[in-house]
Amino acid sequence: MNLRENLPKYLVLGFFVVGGSLWLWKSISPKDASSTVTVAVTVPQLTEKALMGKQSFDAVCAACHGENASGTDIGPPLVHDIYNPGHHSDEAFLIAAKFGVRPHHWPYGKMPAQPQVTENEVTNIVRYVRELQEANGIFSRPHNM
Repeated sequence: MNLRENLPKYLVLGFFVVGGSLWLWKSISPKDASSTVTVAVTVPQLTEKALMGKQSFDAVCAACHGENASGTDIGPPLVHDIYNPGHHSDEAFLIAAKFGVRPHHWPYGKMPAQPQVTENEVTNIVRYVRELQEANGIFSRPHNM
């Protein structure tokens, strides 16, 4: 047998060996702790509007953004200075729910649109998040880039 005749077989075998090795290495290597951000959240006495927002948040957002917007391994915390009203306006939350969001601050994937959530529900969710932020020392600051 000639090497030239078997070269395609060796290339295919090499492709699978390298691919399998990379997959195995990626699946058993320790996860980067910095890729998951969660925060401790102090929950204040919430207004009626924020309580309605909490109900909607718990039903739609908490699976990714965590209990009390504290973050998870698949979604960032919203009780974080990056989301202060001077950097992410209330309207930015409405746009995110309506159209989704490409990754831009965090190492998480794209947030899909949430068409099942009404604009009124998002408004209440934003009120909930803003009250959590304020209780945790996050206030509007001008965004400077």
